[in-house]
Amino acid sequence: MTTEPAGLAGRTAFVTGAAQGLGYGIASALAEAGARVALTDVDEDRVRDAADALRREGRDVIALPLDVRIEASFERAFAGVLDRWGRVDVMINNAALTAHGSLWDITSDEWDEVLAVNLRGCFFGCRIAGRHMRETRAGGRIINLSSIAGQQASAASGAHYAASKAGILALTRAFATELAAYRVTVNALAPSAVESPALRELDAAQRERLALATPLGRFCEMHEVAAAAVFLAGDGAGYITGATLDLNGGRLMR
Repeated sequence: MTTEPAGLAGRTAFVTGAAQGLGYGIASALAEAGARVALTDVDEDRVRDAADALRREGRDVIALPLDVRIEASFERAFAGVLDRWGRVDVMINNAALTAHGSLWDITSDEWDEVLAVNLRGCFFGCRIAGRHMRETRAGGRIINLSSIAGQQASAASGAHYAASKAGILALTRAFATELAAYRVTVNALAPSAVESPALRELDAAQRERLALATPLGRFCEMHEVAAAAVFLAGDGAGYITGATLDLNGGRLMR
């Protein structure tokens, strides 16, 4: 038996929140694995620059504007990918707002904004991609970015962020159940603190506390999350659905 890298040649991936950080890292890894990749983001200029950078590496990518809070915006972006490549095989729901602070200080507007981007956006992505994959009957992969914050209380995460990430786990199971008969798998990735622009917003004391709370003694690297996404997108993960893949350095063992 030989083990080969997950090959995604001939497949099309749609990645939300792909202009920077984790979304860009996942998009880059999928493209490196051979997929055609649509990078989408609310920041049109930055996502265009991100796609240009991958294109210079020889990757087959496009950039599209997308506000995940708005279903019509999602439908336009998805239609743009279908117009270009005719199909979407891999859906990555990554777009998110990272939010901190005391639950006593969260305003109603802050709560609504975080839930709209993180949870409602994931719902739209799952449903639009799920309908497409169900209708084509060609199978597919939907991968949702959750977090350890949705599984375990932490002073480093706002309650609105944690609630949104917990909701993503429930959505993942619901869509996995609905789409299993169509050979569409739906799974979640649940990283802990990832070395990213969002993590660097924390002060030194918070970063130190997070690192000390991790048995492996370090933060998760973006390439490790991206590698997990490529795995779930590939043929080797065809019998995994409704699952949460933890990438937390041992902070939550089960």
